[in-house]
Amino acid sequence: MSDSPLVDPRAKDGRAPDPLHRGQWLEMRCWRDEDEVDFAIVGTGAGGGTLACKLAEYGFSVIGFDAGPFWRPLEDFTSDEKSQERLFWLGERIIGGNNPVQLGSNNSGRSVGGSTVHFQMVSLRARPERLKARSKLGYAVDWPVNPEAMWHYYGEVEEALKISGPVNYPWGPKRPRYPYRQHEINAAGQVLARGCEALGIAWAMTPIATLSAPRGDAHPCVYRGFCKFGCSTNAKQSALITWIPRAIRAGAEIRDLAMVGRIEMGHDGRATGVHYHREGKWRHQRAKNVVVAGYAIETPRLLLNSACEKFPDGLANSSGLVGKYFMPQSNHAVYGTFEDEIRWYKGPPSLAITEHWNYADHGKDFPGGYVYMSQGPLAVEWAQTIGPERGLWGMELRNEMAKYNQMAGLKIVGEVLPNENNRIELADETDEYGLRIPRVIFSYGEDDKKLYEHAIHFMSEALKAAGGRDLWSNEDTAHLAGTCRMGTHPRDSVTNPDGRTWDIPNLWICDGSLMPTSLAVNPSLTIQANACRIADHIREMGRRGEL
Repeated sequence: MSDSPLVDPRAKDGRAPDPLHRGQWLEMRCWRDEDEVDFAIVGTGAGGGTLACKLAEYGFSVIGFDAGPFWRPLEDFTSDEKSQERLFWLGERIIGGNNPVQLGSNNSGRSVGGSTVHFQMVSLRARPERLKARSKLGYAVDWPVNPEAMWHYYGEVEEALKISGPVNYPWGPKRPRYPYRQHEINAAGQVLARGCEALGIAWAMTPIATLSAPRGDAHPCVYRGFCKFGCSTNAKQSALITWIPRAIRAGAEIRDLAMVGRIEMGHDGRATGVHYHREGKWRHQRAKNVVVAGYAIETPRLLLNSACEKFPDGLANSSGLVGKYFMPQSNHAVYGTFEDEIRWYKGPPSLAITEHWNYADHGKDFPGGYVYMSQGPLAVEWAQTIGPERGLWGMELRNEMAKYNQMAGLKIVGEVLPNENNRIELADETDEYGLRIPRVIFSYGEDDKKLYEHAIHFMSEALKAAGGRDLWSNEDTAHLAGTCRMGTHPRDSVTNPDGRTWDIPNLWICDGSLMPTSLAVNPSLTIQANACRIADHIREMGRRGEL
Protein backbone atom coordinates (compact mmCIF):
# COMPACT_ATOMS: atom_id res chain seq x y z
CA MET A 1 0.00 0.00 0.00
CA SER A 2 1.14 3.54 -0.78
CA ASP A 3 0.63 6.57 1.42
CA SER A 4 -0.04 8.71 -1.66
CA PRO A 5 -3.63 9.88 -2.24
CA LEU A 6 -2.79 9.73 -5.95
CA VAL A 7 -2.25 5.96 -5.77
CA ASP A 8 -4.58 4.42 -3.20
CA PRO A 9 -8.15 5.48 -2.39
CA ARG A 10 -8.67 7.11 0.98
CA ALA A 11 -12.46 6.95 1.12
CA LYS A 12 -13.27 3.30 1.79
CA ASP A 13 -13.93 0.74 4.52
CA GLY A 14 -16.58 2.87 6.20
CA ARG A 15 -14.64 6.10 6.47
CA ALA A 16 -13.45 9.12 4.50
CA PRO A 17 -10.86 11.80 5.27
CA ASP A 18 -12.02 14.71 7.40
CA PRO A 19 -10.64 17.63 5.35
CA LEU A 20 -10.95 20.05 8.26
CA HIS A 21 -8.84 18.12 10.78
CA ARG A 22 -5.37 16.63 10.49
CA GLY A 23 -5.38 12.85 10.47
CA GLN A 24 -9.05 12.51 11.39
CA TRP A 25 -11.82 10.62 9.63
CA LEU A 26 -15.52 10.91 8.93
CA GLU A 27 -17.68 7.84 9.36
CA MET A 28 -19.07 7.01 5.90
CA ARG A 29 -21.88 4.75 4.76
CA CYS A 30 -20.62 2.30 2.10
CA TRP A 31 -22.55 0.21 -0.40
CA ARG A 32 -21.62 -2.91 -2.31
CA ASP A 33 -21.47 -2.80 -6.09
CA GLU A 34 -24.43 -5.13 -6.27
CA ASP A 35 -26.57 -2.81 -4.12
CA GLU A 36 -28.88 -0.67 -6.23
CA VAL A 37 -28.51 2.88 -4.93
CA ASP A 38 -30.91 5.68 -5.78
CA PHE A 39 -28.28 7.89 -7.45
CA ALA A 40 -24.81 7.28 -8.84
CA ILE A 41 -23.27 10.72 -9.43
CA VAL A 42 -20.23 10.94 -11.71
CA GLY A 43 -18.16 13.91 -10.53
CA THR A 44 -18.08 15.68 -7.17
CA GLY A 45 -17.36 19.30 -8.10
CA ALA A 46 -19.62 22.34 -8.10
CA GLY A 47 -22.47 20.41 -9.72
CA GLY A 48 -22.04 16.83 -8.52
CA GLY A 49 -20.77 17.59 -5.02
CA THR A 50 -23.63 20.01 -4.36
CA LEU A 51 -26.22 17.60 -5.76
CA ALA A 52 -24.83 14.66 -3.76
CA CYS A 53 -25.15 16.67 -0.57
CA LYS A 54 -28.68 17.84 -1.21
CA LEU A 55 -30.00 14.46 -2.35
CA ALA A 56 -28.42 12.66 0.62
CA GLU A 57 -29.95 15.20 2.97
CA TYR A 58 -33.31 14.54 1.30
CA GLY A 59 -33.00 10.85 2.16
CA PHE A 60 -31.82 9.33 -1.13
CA SER A 61 -29.02 6.76 -1.22
CA VAL A 62 -26.13 8.37 -3.10
CA ILE A 63 -22.66 7.41 -4.32
CA GLY A 64 -20.42 10.13 -5.72
CA PHE A 65 -17.58 8.97 -8.02
CA ASP A 66 -14.50 11.04 -8.71
CA ALA A 67 -11.48 10.20 -10.86
CA GLY A 68 -9.26 12.26 -8.58
CA PRO A 69 -7.89 11.87 -5.05
CA PHE A 70 -9.49 12.82 -1.74
CA TRP A 71 -7.17 15.54 -0.46
CA ARG A 72 -6.44 16.60 3.10
CA PRO A 73 -5.68 20.31 2.49
CA LEU A 74 -4.05 20.90 5.88
CA GLU A 75 -1.54 18.12 5.19
CA ASP A 76 -1.32 17.71 1.42
CA PHE A 77 -1.23 21.27 0.10
CA THR A 78 2.04 23.16 -0.07
CA SER A 79 3.27 26.64 -0.95
CA ASP A 80 4.82 25.31 -4.13
CA GLU A 81 3.30 25.97 -7.53
CA LYS A 82 4.73 22.92 -9.28
CA SER A 83 3.63 20.54 -6.52
CA GLN A 84 0.12 21.95 -6.58
CA GLU A 85 -0.32 21.20 -10.27
CA ARG A 86 -1.50 17.80 -9.02
CA LEU A 87 -4.92 19.43 -8.59
CA PHE A 88 -5.43 20.01 -12.32
CA TRP A 89 -6.95 17.62 -14.86
CA LEU A 90 -3.92 17.13 -17.08
CA GLY A 91 -5.15 14.11 -19.02
CA GLU A 92 -4.44 14.12 -22.73
CA ARG A 93 -6.80 16.04 -24.99
CA ILE A 94 -6.56 16.95 -28.66
CA ILE A 95 -7.33 20.59 -29.38
CA GLY A 96 -8.23 22.28 -32.63
CA GLY A 97 -10.12 25.10 -34.29
CA ASN A 98 -8.95 28.62 -35.09
CA ASN A 99 -8.41 29.37 -31.39
CA PRO A 100 -7.37 26.14 -29.65
CA VAL A 101 -8.13 26.22 -25.93
CA GLN A 102 -5.35 25.68 -23.41
CA LEU A 103 -6.73 23.02 -21.06
CA GLY A 104 -5.89 21.83 -17.58
CA SER A 105 -4.56 24.44 -15.22
CA ASN A 106 -7.24 27.10 -15.31
CA ASN A 107 -10.43 25.32 -16.26
CA SER A 108 -10.68 21.79 -14.85
CA GLY A 109 -9.75 19.82 -11.77
CA ARG A 110 -9.13 16.21 -10.89
CA SER A 111 -9.97 15.66 -7.22
CA VAL A 112 -12.88 15.18 -4.89
CA GLY A 113 -14.41 18.65 -5.01
CA GLY A 114 -13.49 19.06 -8.68
CA SER A 115 -12.08 22.34 -9.91
CA THR A 116 -13.48 24.18 -6.86
CA VAL A 117 -10.40 22.87 -5.02
CA HIS A 118 -8.27 25.21 -7.14
CA PHE A 119 -10.79 27.81 -8.32
CA GLN A 120 -10.14 31.43 -7.43
CA MET A 121 -13.39 31.68 -5.46
CA VAL A 122 -15.01 34.55 -7.40
CA SER A 123 -18.73 34.05 -6.68
CA LEU A 124 -21.01 36.19 -8.83
CA ARG A 125 -24.70 36.02 -9.58
CA ALA A 126 -25.63 36.09 -13.23
CA ARG A 127 -27.29 39.25 -14.47
CA PRO A 128 -30.97 38.19 -14.56
CA GLU A 129 -31.51 39.45 -18.10
CA ARG A 130 -28.70 37.23 -19.37
CA LEU A 131 -30.66 34.18 -18.24
CA LYS A 132 -33.27 35.36 -20.75
CA ALA A 133 -30.82 36.66 -23.34
CA ARG A 134 -33.07 36.09 -26.36
CA SER A 135 -36.29 37.56 -24.98
CA LYS A 136 -34.74 40.34 -22.89
CA LEU A 137 -31.59 41.34 -24.79
CA GLY A 138 -32.18 39.98 -28.28
CA TYR A 139 -29.31 37.52 -28.73
CA ALA A 140 -28.42 33.83 -28.23
CA VAL A 141 -31.08 31.76 -26.39
CA ASP A 142 -33.07 31.86 -23.16
CA TRP A 143 -32.31 29.61 -20.22
CA PRO A 144 -35.31 27.39 -19.36
CA VAL A 145 -35.26 28.65 -15.76
CA ASN A 146 -36.90 31.46 -13.87
CA PRO A 147 -34.37 34.20 -12.96
CA GLU A 148 -36.27 34.93 -9.74
CA ALA A 149 -35.97 31.27 -8.71
CA MET A 150 -32.26 31.32 -9.46
CA TRP A 151 -31.94 34.44 -7.30
CA HIS A 152 -33.33 32.39 -4.41
CA TYR A 153 -30.86 29.55 -4.96
CA TYR A 154 -27.97 31.98 -5.28
CA GLY A 155 -28.82 33.07 -1.76
CA GLU A 156 -28.79 29.48 -0.52
CA VAL A 157 -25.33 28.85 -1.96
CA GLU A 158 -23.92 32.14 -0.70
CA GLU A 159 -25.02 31.18 2.80
CA ALA A 160 -23.66 27.64 2.47
CA LEU A 161 -20.26 28.95 1.38
CA LYS A 162 -20.27 32.02 3.67
CA ILE A 163 -19.39 34.32 0.79
CA SER A 164 -17.37 37.37 1.82
CA GLY A 165 -18.62 40.48 0.05
CA PRO A 166 -19.45 44.17 0.30
CA VAL A 167 -22.43 45.54 2.19
CA ASN A 168 -23.70 47.27 -0.94
CA TYR A 169 -23.03 45.59 -4.27
CA PRO A 170 -23.60 48.06 -7.14
CA TRP A 171 -25.13 45.73 -9.75
CA GLY A 172 -28.24 43.59 -10.04
CA PRO A 173 -31.50 43.41 -8.11
CA LYS A 174 -31.52 44.16 -4.42
CA ARG A 175 -30.16 41.30 -2.33
CA PRO A 176 -29.44 40.57 1.34
CA ARG A 177 -26.00 41.33 2.75
CA TYR A 178 -23.34 38.75 2.10
CA PRO A 179 -22.85 36.35 5.03
CA TYR A 180 -19.28 37.53 5.77
CA ARG A 181 -17.69 40.98 5.49
CA GLN A 182 -15.59 41.89 2.48
CA HIS A 183 -11.84 41.39 2.54
CA GLU A 184 -9.46 44.32 2.81
CA ILE A 185 -8.37 45.64 -0.56
CA ASN A 186 -4.82 44.93 -1.67
CA ALA A 187 -2.61 47.14 -3.86
CA ALA A 188 -3.61 45.25 -7.02
CA GLY A 189 -7.26 45.98 -6.23
CA GLN A 190 -6.43 49.64 -5.63
CA VAL A 191 -5.08 49.84 -9.16
CA LEU A 192 -8.44 48.64 -10.51
CA ALA A 193 -10.28 51.10 -8.25
CA ARG A 194 -8.19 54.07 -9.44
CA GLY A 195 -8.74 53.15 -13.07
CA CYS A 196 -12.50 52.76 -12.67
CA GLU A 197 -12.85 56.03 -10.81
CA ALA A 198 -10.80 57.87 -13.42
CA LEU A 199 -13.05 56.52 -16.18
CA GLY A 200 -16.25 57.18 -14.25
CA ILE A 201 -17.53 53.65 -13.70
CA ALA A 202 -18.42 51.76 -10.53
CA TRP A 203 -16.22 49.14 -8.88
CA ALA A 204 -16.59 46.93 -5.80
CA MET A 205 -14.77 44.44 -3.66
CA THR A 206 -15.27 41.01 -5.23
CA PRO A 207 -17.65 38.55 -3.55
CA ILE A 208 -15.46 35.50 -2.97
CA ALA A 209 -15.80 32.08 -1.35
CA THR A 210 -12.90 32.53 1.04
CA LEU A 211 -13.42 33.34 4.69
CA SER A 212 -12.82 36.85 6.01
CA ALA A 213 -13.45 35.59 9.57
CA PRO A 214 -13.32 32.16 11.27
CA ARG A 215 -15.98 29.58 10.45
CA GLY A 216 -16.01 26.66 12.85
CA ASP A 217 -12.75 24.81 12.34
CA ALA A 218 -11.88 26.68 9.13
CA HIS A 219 -9.45 29.56 9.47
CA PRO A 220 -9.90 32.93 7.74
CA CYS A 221 -7.71 33.81 4.79
CA VAL A 222 -4.04 34.48 5.58
CA TYR A 223 -3.46 36.06 2.12
CA ARG A 224 -0.71 33.66 1.05
CA GLY A 225 -1.85 33.96 -2.56
CA PHE A 226 -2.02 30.26 -3.48
CA CYS A 227 -5.74 30.35 -4.19
CA LYS A 228 -5.40 28.95 -7.72
CA PHE A 229 -3.25 26.11 -6.44
CA GLY A 230 -5.16 24.90 -3.37
CA CYS A 231 -5.77 26.49 0.02
CA SER A 232 -3.74 24.93 2.86
CA THR A 233 -5.70 26.73 5.61
CA ASN A 234 -9.23 25.79 4.43
CA ALA A 235 -10.23 29.43 4.13
CA LYS A 236 -11.33 28.57 0.59
CA GLN A 237 -14.88 27.25 0.76
CA SER A 238 -14.54 24.61 -1.92
CA ALA A 239 -16.92 21.70 -2.41
CA LEU A 240 -14.27 19.53 -0.73
CA ILE A 241 -14.75 21.22 2.64
CA THR A 242 -18.38 22.36 2.38
CA TRP A 243 -20.74 20.14 0.37
CA ILE A 244 -18.71 16.92 0.57
CA PRO A 245 -18.53 16.60 4.40
CA ARG A 246 -22.23 17.48 4.58
CA ALA A 247 -22.99 14.79 2.01
CA ILE A 248 -21.02 12.15 3.92
CA ARG A 249 -22.66 13.04 7.23
CA ALA A 250 -26.06 12.75 5.52
CA GLY A 251 -25.26 9.20 4.38
CA ALA A 252 -23.66 9.63 0.95
CA GLU A 253 -20.66 7.56 -0.06
CA ILE A 254 -17.78 9.24 -1.93
CA ARG A 255 -15.43 7.06 -3.99
CA ASP A 256 -12.13 8.71 -4.86
CA LEU A 257 -9.76 7.50 -7.60
CA ALA A 258 -12.82 6.01 -9.31
CA MET A 259 -12.79 6.72 -13.03
CA VAL A 260 -16.20 6.10 -14.60
CA GLY A 261 -15.76 4.91 -18.18
CA ARG A 262 -19.22 3.84 -19.29
CA ILE A 263 -22.87 4.04 -18.30
CA GLU A 264 -24.59 0.65 -18.51
CA MET A 265 -27.93 0.55 -20.27
CA GLY A 266 -30.75 -1.99 -19.86
CA HIS A 267 -32.92 -3.50 -22.57
CA ASP A 268 -35.75 -1.15 -21.55
CA GLY A 269 -33.72 1.94 -22.48
CA ARG A 270 -32.98 2.95 -18.91
CA ALA A 271 -29.59 3.30 -17.25
CA THR A 272 -28.77 0.50 -14.81
CA GLY A 273 -25.50 1.75 -13.35
CA VAL A 274 -21.92 2.73 -14.13
CA HIS A 275 -18.70 0.92 -14.95
CA TYR A 276 -15.78 2.43 -13.06
CA HIS A 277 -12.08 1.68 -12.62
CA ARG A 278 -10.76 1.60 -9.06
CA GLU A 279 -7.87 -0.18 -7.36
CA GLY A 280 -6.63 -1.75 -10.58
CA LYS A 281 -9.84 -3.23 -11.95
CA TRP A 282 -13.13 -2.40 -13.63
CA ARG A 283 -16.24 -2.68 -11.49
CA HIS A 284 -19.96 -2.10 -11.98
CA GLN A 285 -22.19 -0.19 -9.57
CA ARG A 286 -25.93 -0.65 -9.87
CA ALA A 287 -28.10 2.45 -9.62
CA LYS A 288 -31.71 3.48 -10.16
CA ASN A 289 -30.57 6.83 -11.53
CA VAL A 290 -27.28 8.04 -13.00
CA VAL A 291 -26.18 11.68 -12.89
CA VAL A 292 -23.29 12.88 -15.03
CA ALA A 293 -21.47 15.85 -13.51
CA GLY A 294 -18.04 15.73 -15.14
CA TYR A 295 -18.12 19.29 -16.54
CA ALA A 296 -18.11 20.51 -20.12
CA ILE A 297 -15.56 18.06 -21.52
CA GLU A 298 -15.81 14.88 -19.47
CA THR A 299 -19.63 14.84 -19.41
CA PRO A 300 -20.11 14.61 -23.21
CA ARG A 301 -17.07 12.34 -23.41
CA LEU A 302 -18.73 9.83 -21.06
CA LEU A 303 -22.05 10.01 -22.89
CA LEU A 304 -20.38 9.45 -26.26
CA ASN A 305 -18.14 6.67 -24.92
CA SER A 306 -21.27 4.93 -23.59
CA ALA A 307 -22.72 4.36 -27.07
CA CYS A 308 -24.47 1.00 -27.37
CA GLU A 309 -26.77 -0.87 -29.75
CA LYS A 310 -29.86 1.07 -28.70
CA PHE A 311 -28.00 4.40 -28.63
CA PRO A 312 -25.30 4.10 -31.34
CA ASP A 313 -24.56 7.85 -31.41
CA GLY A 314 -24.02 8.08 -27.68
CA LEU A 315 -26.44 8.44 -24.79
CA ALA A 316 -29.01 11.26 -24.70
CA ASN A 317 -27.97 12.30 -28.21
CA SER A 318 -31.11 12.05 -30.33
CA SER A 319 -30.81 15.79 -30.98
CA GLY A 320 -27.18 15.37 -32.08
CA LEU A 321 -26.21 18.09 -29.60
CA VAL A 322 -24.13 16.14 -27.09
CA GLY A 323 -20.77 17.88 -27.21
CA LYS A 324 -22.07 20.87 -29.21
CA TYR A 325 -22.08 24.56 -28.21
CA PHE A 326 -18.82 24.38 -26.26
CA MET A 327 -18.23 27.82 -24.68
CA PRO A 328 -14.98 28.69 -22.87
CA GLN A 329 -15.21 32.19 -21.45
CA SER A 330 -12.70 34.69 -22.84
CA ASN A 331 -10.05 35.65 -20.29
CA HIS A 332 -8.00 38.36 -21.99
CA ALA A 333 -5.77 40.57 -19.87
CA VAL A 334 -3.79 43.80 -19.92
CA TYR A 335 -0.67 44.26 -17.79
CA GLY A 336 1.50 47.25 -16.92
CA THR A 337 4.43 48.40 -14.82
CA PHE A 338 4.04 50.92 -11.97
CA GLU A 339 6.43 53.23 -10.14
CA ASP A 340 5.36 51.98 -6.70
CA GLU A 341 5.52 48.43 -5.43
CA ILE A 342 2.30 46.53 -5.95
CA ARG A 343 3.26 43.04 -4.73
CA TRP A 344 0.21 41.68 -6.49
CA TYR A 345 0.72 38.15 -5.15
CA LYS A 346 -0.54 39.24 -1.72
CA GLY A 347 -4.09 38.05 -1.07
CA PRO A 348 -6.67 36.37 -3.31
CA PRO A 349 -5.93 37.24 -6.94
CA SER A 350 -9.17 39.04 -7.79
CA LEU A 351 -10.12 41.21 -4.81
CA ALA A 352 -11.63 44.08 -6.83
CA ILE A 353 -14.07 43.95 -9.73
CA THR A 354 -16.28 45.94 -12.04
CA GLU A 355 -19.40 44.55 -13.72
CA HIS A 356 -19.98 47.77 -15.65
CA TRP A 357 -19.80 46.11 -19.05
CA ASN A 358 -21.99 43.24 -17.92
CA TYR A 359 -24.87 45.59 -17.14
CA ALA A 360 -24.28 48.42 -19.64
CA ASP A 361 -26.00 47.81 -22.99
CA HIS A 362 -24.73 50.99 -24.68
CA GLY A 363 -21.28 52.06 -25.82
CA LYS A 364 -20.40 48.71 -27.37
CA ASP A 365 -20.93 46.89 -30.67
CA PHE A 366 -21.46 43.33 -29.41
CA PRO A 367 -24.39 41.68 -27.59
CA GLY A 368 -22.61 39.81 -24.79
CA GLY A 369 -21.07 41.16 -21.61
CA TYR A 370 -17.93 40.95 -19.53
CA VAL A 371 -16.58 41.74 -16.11
CA TYR A 372 -12.96 42.46 -15.26
CA MET A 373 -10.96 41.97 -12.10
CA SER A 374 -7.62 42.75 -10.53
CA GLN A 375 -4.92 40.13 -10.91
CA GLY A 376 -2.28 38.45 -8.74
CA PRO A 377 -0.33 35.66 -10.48
CA LEU A 378 2.37 33.86 -8.54
CA ALA A 379 5.96 33.99 -9.75
CA VAL A 380 6.25 30.72 -11.69
CA GLU A 381 2.87 31.22 -13.33
CA TRP A 382 3.89 34.75 -14.28
CA ALA A 383 7.17 33.59 -15.81
CA GLN A 384 5.27 30.96 -17.80
CA THR A 385 2.97 33.72 -19.06
CA ILE A 386 5.43 36.39 -20.11
CA GLY A 387 8.05 34.05 -21.55
CA PRO A 388 5.95 32.57 -24.39
CA GLU A 389 3.66 35.61 -24.80
CA ARG A 390 6.50 38.10 -25.26
CA GLY A 391 9.19 35.81 -26.62
CA LEU A 392 11.47 36.37 -23.65
CA TRP A 393 14.27 34.01 -22.71
CA GLY A 394 17.47 34.05 -20.65
CA MET A 395 18.56 37.47 -19.41
CA GLU A 396 15.62 39.23 -21.07
CA LEU A 397 13.19 37.08 -19.09
CA ARG A 398 15.20 37.57 -15.91
CA ASN A 399 15.17 41.35 -16.33
CA GLU A 400 11.43 41.36 -16.91
CA MET A 401 10.85 39.16 -13.85
CA ALA A 402 12.79 41.74 -11.79
CA LYS A 403 9.75 44.02 -12.30
CA TYR A 404 7.39 41.44 -10.77
CA ASN A 405 6.67 43.41 -7.59
CA GLN A 406 5.78 46.51 -9.59
CA MET A 407 3.38 44.85 -12.03
CA ALA A 408 -0.42 44.97 -12.03
CA GLY A 409 -3.04 43.70 -14.42
CA LEU A 410 -6.72 43.53 -15.26
CA LYS A 411 -8.41 40.45 -16.69
CA ILE A 412 -11.86 39.79 -18.09
CA VAL A 413 -14.37 37.01 -17.76
CA GLY A 414 -16.11 37.44 -21.07
CA GLU A 415 -19.24 35.88 -22.54
CA VAL A 416 -18.60 33.70 -25.58
CA LEU A 417 -21.71 33.18 -27.68
CA PRO A 418 -23.06 29.69 -28.43
CA ASN A 419 -21.87 28.24 -31.72
CA GLU A 420 -22.72 24.68 -32.73
CA ASN A 421 -19.37 24.27 -34.49
CA ASN A 422 -17.51 24.65 -31.19
CA ARG A 423 -17.67 21.13 -29.85
CA ILE A 424 -16.33 18.13 -27.99
CA GLU A 425 -16.01 14.91 -29.98
CA LEU A 426 -14.17 11.63 -29.53
CA ALA A 427 -10.73 11.10 -31.01
CA ASP A 428 -9.46 7.69 -32.06
CA GLU A 429 -6.65 7.82 -29.49
CA THR A 430 -7.27 6.28 -26.07
CA ASP A 431 -6.11 6.96 -22.51
CA GLU A 432 -4.65 4.69 -19.84
CA TYR A 433 -8.11 3.16 -19.25
CA GLY A 434 -8.63 2.34 -22.92
CA LEU A 435 -11.21 5.11 -23.27
CA ARG A 436 -11.29 7.36 -26.31
CA ILE A 437 -9.99 10.81 -25.42
CA PRO A 438 -11.81 14.05 -26.29
CA ARG A 439 -11.06 16.34 -29.19
CA VAL A 440 -11.88 19.96 -28.32
CA ILE A 441 -12.66 22.28 -31.24
CA PHE A 442 -13.03 26.03 -30.68
CA SER A 443 -13.01 29.25 -32.69
CA TYR A 444 -14.08 32.73 -31.65
CA GLY A 445 -17.00 34.29 -33.51
CA GLU A 446 -16.99 37.87 -34.77
CA ASP A 447 -19.02 39.15 -31.80
CA ASP A 448 -16.68 37.33 -29.40
CA LYS A 449 -13.73 39.14 -31.00
CA LYS A 450 -15.46 42.50 -30.74
CA LEU A 451 -16.06 41.84 -27.04
CA TYR A 452 -12.47 41.08 -26.11
CA GLU A 453 -11.10 43.87 -28.33
CA HIS A 454 -13.40 46.30 -26.53
CA ALA A 455 -12.23 44.91 -23.18
CA ILE A 456 -8.55 45.19 -24.04
CA HIS A 457 -8.98 48.82 -25.12
CA PHE A 458 -11.01 49.77 -22.04
CA MET A 459 -8.71 48.00 -19.57
CA SER A 460 -5.69 49.63 -21.21
CA GLU A 461 -7.25 53.05 -20.65
CA ALA A 462 -8.02 52.10 -17.04
CA LEU A 463 -4.44 50.96 -16.36
CA LYS A 464 -2.99 54.09 -17.92
CA ALA A 465 -5.31 56.23 -15.81
CA ALA A 466 -4.13 54.34 -12.72
CA GLY A 467 -0.46 55.07 -13.50
CA GLY A 468 0.52 52.05 -15.55
CA ARG A 469 3.10 52.17 -18.35
CA ASP A 470 4.63 49.75 -20.87
CA LEU A 471 1.26 48.08 -21.32
CA TRP A 472 0.80 44.80 -23.13
CA SER A 473 -2.08 42.34 -23.49
CA ASN A 474 -2.47 38.60 -23.84
CA GLU A 475 -5.16 36.17 -24.93
CA ASP A 476 -6.52 33.44 -22.70
CA THR A 477 -9.67 31.47 -21.95
CA ALA A 478 -11.10 30.48 -18.60
CA HIS A 479 -14.17 28.65 -17.35
CA LEU A 480 -16.01 26.19 -19.58
CA ALA A 481 -19.71 25.92 -20.36
CA GLY A 482 -22.12 24.17 -22.66
CA THR A 483 -21.96 20.82 -24.54
CA CYS A 484 -25.14 19.29 -23.02
CA ARG A 485 -27.50 22.25 -22.95
CA MET A 486 -30.81 22.19 -21.13
CA GLY A 487 -33.92 23.47 -22.86
CA THR A 488 -37.64 23.12 -23.39
CA HIS A 489 -37.75 20.80 -26.41
CA PRO A 490 -35.91 17.56 -27.31
CA ARG A 491 -34.94 18.75 -30.78
CA ASP A 492 -32.73 21.64 -29.60
CA SER A 493 -31.44 20.50 -26.19
CA VAL A 494 -30.06 17.45 -24.41
CA THR A 495 -32.03 17.75 -21.15
CA ASN A 496 -35.20 19.30 -19.86
CA PRO A 497 -35.03 22.27 -17.43
CA ASP A 498 -34.40 19.86 -14.53
CA GLY A 499 -31.29 18.31 -16.08
CA ARG A 500 -33.20 15.11 -16.94
CA THR A 501 -32.18 13.84 -20.37
CA TRP A 502 -34.97 13.74 -22.90
CA ASP A 503 -34.01 10.29 -24.20
CA ILE A 504 -33.35 8.36 -20.99
CA PRO A 505 -35.66 9.19 -18.06
CA ASN A 506 -33.28 8.05 -15.31
CA LEU A 507 -30.15 9.70 -16.76
CA TRP A 508 -29.44 13.23 -15.55
CA ILE A 509 -26.83 15.94 -16.03
CA CYS A 510 -25.87 18.47 -13.37
CA ASP A 511 -22.86 20.68 -14.14
CA GLY A 512 -21.70 23.55 -16.35
CA SER A 513 -22.41 21.57 -19.50
CA LEU A 514 -26.12 22.35 -18.99
CA MET A 515 -25.56 26.08 -19.53
CA PRO A 516 -27.25 27.30 -22.77
CA THR A 517 -25.11 30.48 -22.67
CA SER A 518 -21.81 31.16 -20.98
CA LEU A 519 -23.00 34.29 -19.13
CA ALA A 520 -20.58 37.10 -18.34
CA VAL A 521 -19.50 36.01 -14.86
CA ASN A 522 -17.58 33.15 -13.28
CA PRO A 523 -19.95 30.14 -13.44
CA SER A 524 -19.29 28.32 -10.13
CA LEU A 525 -22.03 30.05 -8.12
CA THR A 526 -24.54 29.47 -10.94
CA ILE A 527 -23.61 25.78 -11.25
CA GLN A 528 -24.09 25.25 -7.51
CA ALA A 529 -27.34 27.22 -7.44
CA ASN A 530 -28.65 25.21 -10.38
CA ALA A 531 -27.68 21.98 -8.59
CA CYS A 532 -29.71 23.06 -5.55
CA ARG A 533 -32.65 23.85 -7.83
CA ILE A 534 -32.39 20.45 -9.57
CA ALA A 535 -32.17 18.67 -6.21
CA ASP A 536 -35.39 20.31 -5.04
CA HIS A 537 -37.15 19.28 -8.25
CA ILE A 538 -35.89 15.71 -7.91
CA ARG A 539 -37.21 15.57 -4.35
CA GLU A 540 -40.62 16.76 -5.53
CA MET A 541 -40.63 14.23 -8.39
CA GLY A 542 -39.74 11.51 -5.90
CA ARG A 543 -42.63 12.49 -3.67
CA ARG A 544 -44.97 12.26 -6.68
CA GLY A 545 -43.54 8.91 -7.78
CA GLU A 546 -42.18 10.35 -11.04
CA LEU A 547 -38.57 9.21 -10.83
